Amino acid sequence: MNSADPSREFFHFFRKSQLLNFLFKNGVLLGALSILGVTLLIAVQLVIHSHLPIEKFGFSFLWKTVWDPVGEQFGALTFLYGTLITSFLALLLAVPIGLGMAIFLSELCPWWLSNPISFMVELLAAIPSVIYGIVGIFILVPWMRNSGEAFLKSTFGFLPFFKGTPYGVGMLTAGIILAIMILPFIISVSREVLLAVPSTQREAILSLGATRWEMIWVAVLPFARSGIMGSVFLALARALGETMAVTMVIGNRPDIKLSLFEPAYTMAAVIANEFTEATSDFYIQSLIEIGLILFVVTILIHALARLLIYSVTAKFEGRS
Repeated sequence: MNSADPSREFFHFFRKSQLLNFLFKNGVLLGALSILGVTLLIAVQLVIHSHLPIEKFGFSFLWKTVWDPVGEQFGALTFLYGTLITSFLALLLAVPIGLGMAIFLSELCPWWLSNPISFMVELLAAIPSVIYGIVGIFILVPWMRNSGEAFLKSTFGFLPFFKGTPYGVGMLTAGIILAIMILPFIISVSREVLLAVPSTQREAILSLGATRWEMIWVAVLPFARSGIMGSVFLALARALGETMAVTMVIGNRPDIKLSLFEPAYTMAAVIANEFTEATSDFYIQSLIEIGLILFVVTILIHALARLLIYSVTAKFEGRS
């Protein structure tokens, strides 16, 4: 039999290709399912290792404000409040600045300046959070205590958010530190998404007599909105889970106050501060349940983000 028979070689190549396709398809499927498996494994382990407070407190753990390790009375509301307020405050500060910088770098800035600035933005994302915490303690906290919060109190003191003693440490300072930390994520991702919009769309609307601003508003931002929203929620995930920098500037006091000047506590911070000091299984498991709540909050926010992005994209593409 001739080993160089073309039909035999073709059959051999076909079978080999089928085998490679099978291995590739199932390999990537296994990789995708492993993400789901790891997520479920984390959830199951958190539930198993926090069963004591779950059995004792049930859902009341979510709205109780007491945190008494001696009396073994625990509640997560103060930490949940501090986490959500500082994270959304960070978004409130960072999103307008980040989007503005992304639009400037992608649409208005000359290339010789855009590339160095973009490189510096990416470097900011690589700085460890403890560095931001040190900068917060030695620079931002004294400035907020002596100037920033004093100015806000004298100007907007009629609002409950800006009343009270300007300690320097507190939710406002933690929100500013978080805003600085998440800015690089918003700028980098949004800039890349804006650059991905085809240039033909810009040229088409400019040829119709539109101004530069109208070109950005009508032809660029609508096509990049889903990616921009993704960058915002990626930044929110970073803010929700940030530990070290927030722990160093928020004051670590489990209270619920309207004033942004007041010290507070976050879920990640209380786990980092107290886990090694916990002296009983019940205390340790209460801290693990705090971690479980943080895990669930993060999953829920990202699920809502995906739904929001899908609805906006569907509306834009006429699928709804």
